[in-house]
Amino acid sequence: MARFKRILLKLSGESLAAGGYGIDIQRLQEYAQQIKEVHEMGVQIGIVIGGGNIFRGLAGASKGFDRVKGDQMGMMATVINSLALSSALDAAGVKNKVLTAIRMEPVGEFYSKWKAIDAMEAGFVCIFSAGTGSPYFTTDTGSSLRGVEIEADVMLKGTRVDGVYTADPEKDPTATKFTDITYTEVLARNLKVMDLSAIVMCNDNNLPIYVFNMDIVGNLKRVMEGEEIGTLVHH
Repeated sequence: MARFKRILLKLSGESLAAGGYGIDIQRLQEYAQQIKEVHEMGVQIGIVIGGGNIFRGLAGASKGFDRVKGDQMGMMATVINSLALSSALDAAGVKNKVLTAIRMEPVGEFYSKWKAIDAMEAGFVCIFSAGTGSPYFTTDTGSSLRGVEIEADVMLKGTRVDGVYTADPEKDPTATKFTDITYTEVLARNLKVMDLSAIVMCNDNNLPIYVFNMDIVGNLKRVMEGEEIGTLVHH
């Protein structure tokens, strides 16, 4: 029995690159297999994937790009990653749809809440691309928005660390891990779980966030089976 019925899975573009740039095919296939395992448990799955492995709008703005155009380029990067994940899911035999926040048929279908829910209830994995469709919002905020819209039970934030720590465990060896933590404490401690606007949206709409290491094969299924391998952020 799966722990959650409907999930919003947030994946990192940087993780998809497996430490480099672009798309690491092995990592992509591993993600697709993990998603397939959970899909076969009867879980309804919505996915948002970042684009930082290709282009990050804020980084472009710091180098002289117009911020709006930079963010639009970042949105296009998420579409590229979404199409790659869609192709990997196709190869794994998993029905899926790419929905875009900006009209670009035939690349993907234009997103709406009801179209997404109908597709998930029909057994499709839905991949939500192009962020919110607006500049100045990250894919973290896009994930919160989509998670709330599709009435997900939880947002699963797949990262390269195994939860939320008192400090960055990759930089501070004394950092300790939380098993669970409230949104309020995340904000008070200024922990970099997600962007401020994303945390506030989850808090306001009571969408729990579960942070775990997606790069360890099998971890997504372990989360769905109830293993406590990450950190739960909640009220």
